Order: sequence, then C-alpha cells, then structure tokens
Amino acid sequence: MNPEAWVALATVFVLGAMSPGPSLAVVLRNTMVGGRRQGVMTGIGHGIGFGIYAFLAAAGIATALSLHESTEMVLKWGGIGLLLWLGYNFLKSSRGAPYESSDEDSHGPSDRAGFAQGFAIALLNPKILAWMLALYAPFIEANISTETLFGMGLLGMAIDGTWYVTVATVLTRGDGVSKLRAQARRIDAAMGVLMFVFAGLLYSGYL
Repeated sequence: MNPEAWVALATVFVLGAMSPGPSLAVVLRNTMVGGRRQGVMTGIGHGIGFGIYAFLAAAGIATALSLHESTEMVLKWGGIGLLLWLGYNFLKSSRGAPYESSDEDSHGPSDRAGFAQGFAIALLNPKILAWMLALYAPFIEANISTETLFGMGLLGMAIDGTWYVTVATVLTRGDGVSKLRAQARRIDAAMGVLMFVFAGLLYSGYL
C-alpha cells in the first residue's frame, strides 16, 4: 500500500472510532459509573478487539481474493453497495435524535469486566463487520503481504484504543461528554459523506 492509502485508511479509522454508537456508549457508561480506570480498561479492551477484528477481516478478504478471480469483482460491487448503505445510514443518523448514553445500572463493572465488555462489543457489533468489508475492498489485493495485514490490524488497534482511552481520561472531565454528544451529528455526517466519496472512487477505479 502506498502512503496515500495508509492515510485514507487511518482517516476512516479515526472517524469510525469517533462516530457515536454502542461502543462509545459502553465506554462512557463504564467511565461514569465505575470510574476512569474502568473506562480506560474498557477502551483498551475495545482497541484490542477491534485490532483483531481488523486483521481477521483483512486476512479473510485477501484469502478470498487468492482463491478465485471473480472475488475481486464481487468485493468491488459488494463494497460499493455497503459503502452506499453505510453512507445513507450515517447521514440519516446525522439528522436524528442526539446521542444519549445509558446509565441504567448504578454499579460499574470491575476492571476485568470492563475490559471484557469493551473487547466483546468490538467483536460482536455487526456494524463494524459491514463497515470493514466495505472499507477494505479498495485496499486489499490477493498478493498483499502478511506484514501489511498486521499493519492494518495494528493501525486500527492503535487508533481505536487511543480514542476510547482518551474518551475515558479527558473527554469525561467537566462537560466533555456533553461536547462530544453535541458533535455526534457532525461526525455522522462526515462519515456519511466519506462513505459516498469512497463508493465513487471505488466505482471509478481510483481506489
């Protein structure tokens, strides 16, 4: 992958991590009801789970490409479809109700439980799988190196983990959570536009 592709991949990882959803809700909840340390452990668990997910998704796509020539065309059109679907949903979300976190339970989890929750929400969120399948379509080839696949996983892990640990340590001070929620629509709108841009670039052959 060339430097421009890595920058594009990192950009989407950053916006994806910042986009409010189940993952952010779990991190915020564990931080607010269990303390900063539990929030940090939740963020670390999520980052590791996301990194594993990112590596496995990339490796799976590369394997599929190496097994059958038609896989590239299937991934291209499937990726375009998923990108358009994700873009539509992000834009729809940007016009919806403001993001709210859940505080149903007044007792925070233990550090280990917080880590496990963060890890599980990263691996069990179907939105992440669909997003990765669409995201990786422009970047992965059949002969991609194992080092590059590991690099994709580590990049996703570093960005995702850093963001959620930052949420737990910085953005929860004072009115940081409220400010983050206030930007939810803008973040979703940016993600929606980016998904449509990627779909257009993939269709035109620039990615």
